[in-house]
Amino acid sequence: MDMVRKSMKKLASAAALIMSIGAGFLLGQIDSQWRGPNRDGVYPEKNLLPAWPAEGPVRLWLAEGFGDGYSSPAVTAERIYLTGEIKGEGFLFALDVEGKQLWKSSYGKEWAGSRPGSRTTPTVVGNRIYLMSGHGGAACFDTGGKKIWAVDLAQKFGARNIEWGMTESPLVDGERVFFTPGGRNSTIVALNRETGETIWDIKINGETSGYCSPCIIKHGQRRLLLTMTAGSLVAVDADTGEFLWRQSHVTDYDVNANTPKYHEGYVFTDSGYGTGGQMFRISEDGSSAKKIWTQKNLDSQMGAVVLVDGYIYGSGHKRRGWHCLDWNTGKIQFSARQVGHKGNIIFADGKLYLYSERGDIALVKPNPQELDVISSFRIKEGSGEHWAHLVIKDGRLYIRHGDVLMVYNISR
Repeated sequence: MDMVRKSMKKLASAAALIMSIGAGFLLGQIDSQWRGPNRDGVYPEKNLLPAWPAEGPVRLWLAEGFGDGYSSPAVTAERIYLTGEIKGEGFLFALDVEGKQLWKSSYGKEWAGSRPGSRTTPTVVGNRIYLMSGHGGAACFDTGGKKIWAVDLAQKFGARNIEWGMTESPLVDGERVFFTPGGRNSTIVALNRETGETIWDIKINGETSGYCSPCIIKHGQRRLLLTMTAGSLVAVDADTGEFLWRQSHVTDYDVNANTPKYHEGYVFTDSGYGTGGQMFRISEDGSSAKKIWTQKNLDSQMGAVVLVDGYIYGSGHKRRGWHCLDWNTGKIQFSARQVGHKGNIIFADGKLYLYSERGDIALVKPNPQELDVISSFRIKEGSGEHWAHLVIKDGRLYIRHGDVLMVYNISR
């Protein structure tokens, strides 16, 4: 039976590889996903305002009624999709680009425990929308609001939910959509994105999910899926589902929420609670990784980092402030306590965009010598924590704060 299972798994992996290769010609690019086209917080926008008025850029509109949530909007050329929790139920909302609600559809039970609200940003590919609830309910909708399929990841793969609910923005690659349920025997799974059927599932070391959204990177001749589990950085061959390696990354409460950052053969990870970050060099064939350096200053809990011209920018958690590190050495360049001490960060058109946990929005010039703030203003609408990450699309800045979505014109 073991030989039969292994043979079937190899056949499934081969089929997935064929589908993935062919899908590149059929599916085109992902229309919208977590933290931009490459999940690294870098948005390919141009001709944005070099500075803002004292009161901030012009607000184009404000929409409300989305319930509790910390997820970012998924913005395409014609639509905006957003998730929210209302009285324990999760809803997917669709708006036009002027803020008019087109429809809302229930995707079932949503997280109503500690820090209630929706967690994950939808992923939009063509006429399909993918999401996951805080209880591990994976679902696919069409762009008209009809549910195509749903899979209870916790039930199907024996996943154990985590203290603040599962927090993963689905990763779509060709005909597959990836999730990290963190079951004892199914750490990461690949589902057929059209049907929800399992293509493959792999056991790594039985760790639970770590609140992280994965990414796929091209390294040499391989494409690697990188993500963080409760206590590890893990790498999987994205085409075959083969587990390649893991590196320990232990932090308090198992909160490894930040997507790994890859650049030219190296991958950086960071977590909060004073854990800080680690840099690893991946072997030429992608089959292993070696630790290069560690640092404690930049310990972002869930605000992520961006890499600009050889320097890492992000905020601390226990080590409050905005920090800049040298990518090659991990040496701290500066630490600054402006702009609310901590928050999330993105990059577009030569500037950093900071959103602090007290509601400050700042436009910053990348400068490894200091936090060079050009303009700033404060968000006063909405309620709850300022945890949703910023989004930029077509010259507009999207800011979600609890029940409210605000859109600002930042185009020249």
